[in-house]
Amino acid sequence: MSNKIYRAGAIGATGKGNYGHGLHTAYKGLKNVEFIAVADHDEIGREKAKQETQAKVAYSDYREMLDKEKLDIVSVCPRWVDQHLDMVLACLEHGCHVYCEKPMTKSLEDGDKIVQYADKTGLKVAVAHQGVYLPGIQAVKRMLDEGRIGTVQAIYGHGKQDSRGGGEDMIVLGTHLFNMMRFFAGDVDWMFAHVTVQGRDITKADAREGTEPVGLVAGDCINSYFSFKSGVAGFFDSRKDQVGSDKRYGMDIVGSKGMISIRGGAANNMAIYPYPVYAPYDMSQKWEPLKIDDTPLFGGNQLAIIDLIDAIENDRKPISSAYDAVCALEMILGAYESQLTGQRVQFPMKNRKHPLE
Repeated sequence: MSNKIYRAGAIGATGKGNYGHGLHTAYKGLKNVEFIAVADHDEIGREKAKQETQAKVAYSDYREMLDKEKLDIVSVCPRWVDQHLDMVLACLEHGCHVYCEKPMTKSLEDGDKIVQYADKTGLKVAVAHQGVYLPGIQAVKRMLDEGRIGTVQAIYGHGKQDSRGGGEDMIVLGTHLFNMMRFFAGDVDWMFAHVTVQGRDITKADAREGTEPVGLVAGDCINSYFSFKSGVAGFFDSRKDQVGSDKRYGMDIVGSKGMISIRGGAANNMAIYPYPVYAPYDMSQKWEPLKIDDTPLFGGNQLAIIDLIDAIENDRKPISSAYDAVCALEMILGAYESQLTGQRVQFPMKNRKHPLE
């Protein structure tokens, strides 16, 4: 690690996505970071963020902040996705590396613009898929690579399936799952999906904005299948208003010699079933808790900043990069493309616009 002190800032939007899941406070305690400034159009939100971060100055216009402060890293924090493209590109144009809230963009076309600009300038863009930064999830990846459950054969991802079940669940929470599925299994070759609303197949007329503006969504029931280039089969399901929705979110990784279950996206909710055949009737074969690391999900924000700085200094991709964010979004939008065309969708998708537009 170099002796450089990185000057950091954050862009928020109180009332329009706020500061996401605390992306502005991820720099606390990092000795190689000096937090300089925050920007927010809302005066009350701006002052609150200034106090939370101990920023030296606050701006009402993020472009003014970028013009006046020589920043190295900027967190683009709002949960609402409508301003992400403009904010991220503005940061890159000012020579800043970026840590962006998920989902990064509402369309593949917009995501491609960020990836291309970052590649052209050599700047790094990391995205807040916090789960893949956690030590526990990193440990699971090593377990899979070492063959702890044999050859990985399938990954079953499950949405939270609360009132947002279906399309909104798929993008607001599912983006974490899809990013993690790729972290474990690699790139997707093709996918197929069935998306319905009230029991009938969706059409473009069913498109709507979610309760949290993250682009167009549709459907209250989604079942997707993914064919990974590694040979792993991937599945995702989400259905609206399911009982026990607080315990459904997560994934099950099936191998030739056993299974690993992850719930809630954090390492303190993991278990292994170290048997080749899942046999609930055999009481001698039980799930065993995996006690690896109890870093909470939001702790991934600071780990992401640490990784981003290492990526800058070693000229490599962040663990969850802008490219990875586009690929996760492709697994989401591919469900609509497949449903509307009635066909399997080859990756990378030819249609880079939002299929529901």
